[in-house]
Amino acid sequence: MEEKVNAQDPNSNPGPNPNPDPSQAPRPQSAALTLETDKDMAGASTSNPSWFTPKRLLAIFCVINLINYVDRGAIASNGVNGSVRTCSESGVCTPGSGIQGEFDLTNFEDGVISSAFMVGLLVASPIFASSAKSVNPFRLIGVGLSVWTVAVTFSGFSFNFWSMAVARMLVGVGEASFISLAAPFIDDNAPLGQRTAWLGAFYMCIPTGIAVGYVYGGLISTFGWRWAFWVLALLMLPFAILGFVMKPLQLKGFGHAETNKALTAEDQASDLSTRREIGDESSKSSRFGALTIFGKVMQLLLLNQVYVVNVLGYIAYNFVIGAYSYWGPKAGYNIYHMSNADYMFGGVTAICGVFGSIAGGLVLDRMNSTLPNAFKLLSFATLLGAVFCFAAFCFHSLYVFLALFAIGELLVFATQIPFFPAPVNFVCLRCVEPSLRPLSMAMSTVAIHVFGDVPSSPLVGLLQDRINNWRATALTLTSILFVAAGIWVVGIFMPAVDRYDEDVEHPAPVVDKSNSTPLLVEKTTEAS
Repeated sequence: MEEKVNAQDPNSNPGPNPNPDPSQAPRPQSAALTLETDKDMAGASTSNPSWFTPKRLLAIFCVINLINYVDRGAIASNGVNGSVRTCSESGVCTPGSGIQGEFDLTNFEDGVISSAFMVGLLVASPIFASSAKSVNPFRLIGVGLSVWTVAVTFSGFSFNFWSMAVARMLVGVGEASFISLAAPFIDDNAPLGQRTAWLGAFYMCIPTGIAVGYVYGGLISTFGWRWAFWVLALLMLPFAILGFVMKPLQLKGFGHAETNKALTAEDQASDLSTRREIGDESSKSSRFGALTIFGKVMQLLLLNQVYVVNVLGYIAYNFVIGAYSYWGPKAGYNIYHMSNADYMFGGVTAICGVFGSIAGGLVLDRMNSTLPNAFKLLSFATLLGAVFCFAAFCFHSLYVFLALFAIGELLVFATQIPFFPAPVNFVCLRCVEPSLRPLSMAMSTVAIHVFGDVPSSPLVGLLQDRINNWRATALTLTSILFVAAGIWVVGIFMPAVDRYDEDVEHPAPVVDKSNSTPLLVEKTTEAS
């Protein structure tokens, strides 16, 4: 009997809290299990490291991005794109060359081929981006690059306008997988102090790739324009295979395992309940209700005058830049009779793209990051760039043209900054509430393509078909840069509020993950 009494005696197990709260008792044990599980997972990943480290994957992404834009530059080069068949008044006809000559395309049809690519890119980008939530993102890249490789190969085997247009549309579909997933990877895995450098290296492949594409198209045309596509397809094939066989790092926000790995027991319970609530709400919501919500959010964006002015200026700007990149070599060849127009435009684009981006970044870095200052940089650089580019096409001297056009491109590229947040994107992000930023960027991207570079190439081609004067066509196109600068000037005088630090009505659950920091600190302290 005495043993039973002693077993039930509370004093037999002394402690600071003899009657602990049952709701709080399991919490330290769960937290310890979470930390122990994290330790095991970290040890497993350390013992079996993947060859595909973030730096190596960044290098792979840069090469893929470079090949993508070499393809865009190559199809716009005189060597690949070619020229239409012409006949003089005396009846002497000169056979055409390249794609345009072989398929006997008008300039309008030639421009449609460029726009077909953008249509495929715009349609497929949201599909790949949403699929990454349930499918390994790098497997999606493998699928997309496989489609790209097949489509580029078929571009070399195309036999008329429609076959080429379909092939280029599929090229855009293939590139969409890579474009929509590469940026999140860089943002998630780049070291905090090197994030801008990583993004800079990735986006610098855009002007460099286009410039290399101009030169590449001119060089390989000696073997025939079809070889330009076949060689690029062979270069991309290993990367398409790599997307299926490599064991990559998981992108943050797309994997299920990583979400549970970083959460404490309290966060896991909260996250699980949140997912259940979201699942219940989504199952009950109708398609009409989703469209209604989207319509209300779009109404908020359209009523934001600063946002609308910024995007309108960006549309006009992208209208010119898109047409420049496609028609530039051909216009230079016809206006100034440059036999090496591909090399000239390739060199000017590469040099101005690099130095213009760096110069714009330095200016933005020295200025106070405010919305009016962003509009000042946008309008001033675009206006000066338009003046020099317009003046360049007015001169008949090739060397004067190259000097003025180079300065104009230098200024125009200063508004698109890979090393720092571009002023136009800075405005898109800062003029709206935090919850609207993803949609703000998405709608801006869609708008500048749908109303900018997608229609610009066919419309410029149609204008050239009507007036048959490349100098007048180039001057007409360049004058639209004055419109873009004028629109951005309006933004300087508009009342603008930087909403970057505004509180969100429904903060994201990721903010609550800061509760896990004390546990990590405590773990580190104990280990030391």
